[in-house]
Amino acid sequence: MQQETIRSLTRKYNRPVPRYTSYPTVPVWKEGIDVDEWKHLLAQQFEMHNSRNGISLYIHLPFCESLCTYCGCNKKITTNHSVEEEYLAMIEQEFELYLQLFHQKPVIRELHLGGGTPTFFSPENLGRLINFITSRSIVHPDHEFSIEGHPNNTTFAHLETLYNLGFRRISYGVQDNDPEVQRIINRIQPLENVERATTDARKLGFASVNYDLIYGLPKQTLQSITKTIEEVITLRPDRIAFYSYAHVPWTSRGQRLFDENDLPSPEDKLQLYLKGKELLTAAGYVDIGMDHFSLTTDDLYTAWKTAKLHRNFMGYTTQHTSMLLGLGVSSISDIGGGFAQNKKSIHEYYEAIQQKELPVFKGYFLNDEDKAFRNYILSISCRDYAVFRREDKRLIEKYVLPQLQQPLDDGLINMNDDGLVVTETGRQFIRNICSAFDLYLQREMITPMFSKAI
Repeated sequence: MQQETIRSLTRKYNRPVPRYTSYPTVPVWKEGIDVDEWKHLLAQQFEMHNSRNGISLYIHLPFCESLCTYCGCNKKITTNHSVEEEYLAMIEQEFELYLQLFHQKPVIRELHLGGGTPTFFSPENLGRLINFITSRSIVHPDHEFSIEGHPNNTTFAHLETLYNLGFRRISYGVQDNDPEVQRIINRIQPLENVERATTDARKLGFASVNYDLIYGLPKQTLQSITKTIEEVITLRPDRIAFYSYAHVPWTSRGQRLFDENDLPSPEDKLQLYLKGKELLTAAGYVDIGMDHFSLTTDDLYTAWKTAKLHRNFMGYTTQHTSMLLGLGVSSISDIGGGFAQNKKSIHEYYEAIQQKELPVFKGYFLNDEDKAFRNYILSISCRDYAVFRREDKRLIEKYVLPQLQQPLDDGLINMNDDGLVVTETGRQFIRNICSAFDLYLQREMITPMFSKAI
């Protein structure tokens, strides 16, 4: 397909749509979740899935030494490392509260440390945390342990400790290498630090290194993003997540620290994305969907090619578990039949743990309709197709098919009465195609306060 046609389609489908790390999406969830009902469903789902294929564990480590002004994550800025001890004690107590609900040891299939800056914590304290978890669990033989690291403070000692604990995947927040962009987003990070952190990880035996890059940042230009990606390609990370910057100063106060006039225009941002995608694909990276690129030698590519890719709050993963347990402030748990999010302030999180209560405050319990349409969205986002169920025919005809007519006309999908298949061109617009199956969006039961597709 001609480049100009791709540009035209990208402009056309650049609309606010969710990233679909969950369905129903977070705006549908309700505060004041029934904790007793959550505990009951949690224990029931654990009993059903733990011994079959294990569970996933996400642990949120929120501390950062400085504020990156672009960041929309839940974080706590401090240079006082004495906070590590108290926070880990709370994580341990929270995990114990969950263990009391289970009648067997958890089988850990997947474990991810996110933040914040997980490498804010000392190697000794990261070792303490993981040893606490694994000493009370069974580690699945086919497990995957991963962590998000900051190139500036990820030391060889961090990596060595993590490797010895079973970690084989690390993701570095690179974002942009341009000094002016780094200055305005307050993330001064020399390229040699990225190179050192990458080399150290590979020297120790980490099997997969991911870089996060962002387009649409203030002061970013076509020239600067080209230089960043060309430099990144020389380091040959196994995976690259190429994210769109979402400017939401009403929810992320740090984004108020720069002038919106510094942001690329919508058209310029589109050009940044198209140039980045062009450079990455020319260098051998495959677009596996929703902002993620992978070398063909990486497990993520293999999982996509063999239809074994999975998607949850940690993004795309090669491990397909039916239960994700979130620990730490603001963490989200997904147990198939329901979602629950922990309290967002450290004070409220600590208070709940000290009272020996699960710190959840918001969530959602799925009905049968939710589960069916969640499966459609997962199938499209992970496997590029959906098979229509006969029992969903009425809802699909009323809400979904009218939304799919334009993607069909534009060659983004092929479709018949039995289902749809996403075309090669359509893979760039996975979020838009998934949104056709979002009944809350189609029934206008939520306000589409989402970032744009590009």
